[in-house]
Amino acid sequence: MSLSEAEFRTQCDAALDGLNRALDVVAENYDAEVLFQNGVLSIDIEAPTPGKIVISPNGPVRQIWISAQSRSFKLDWTGANFALPATTEPLRELVARLVGEQLGVQIKL
Repeated sequence: MSLSEAEFRTQCDAALDGLNRALDVVAENYDAEVLFQNGVLSIDIEAPTPGKIVISPNGPVRQIWISAQSRSFKLDWTGANFALPATTEPLRELVARLVGEQLGVQIKL
């Protein structure tokens, strides 16, 4: 499904804002810092396995890109949410899985 630039911005901002709020539980309960600045969401994990997850919009291609664990994930708009095309894993579930893998625990966002 194709989005206009304005529609992409609206959906992307809503998705990242909601994800940022959901990640409060991670910041409160684990050695992790969540920062949402200039439309980019970053999760900096100190322990047990240090690493950084960066979630950012890519307007020209209407995707949300995630950089984590030396990999990159490119999520497309499905009409209901942003999801990974290969697995249909939605943004929140994917981020929960990546954060959980980094922390060594099960995370639900």
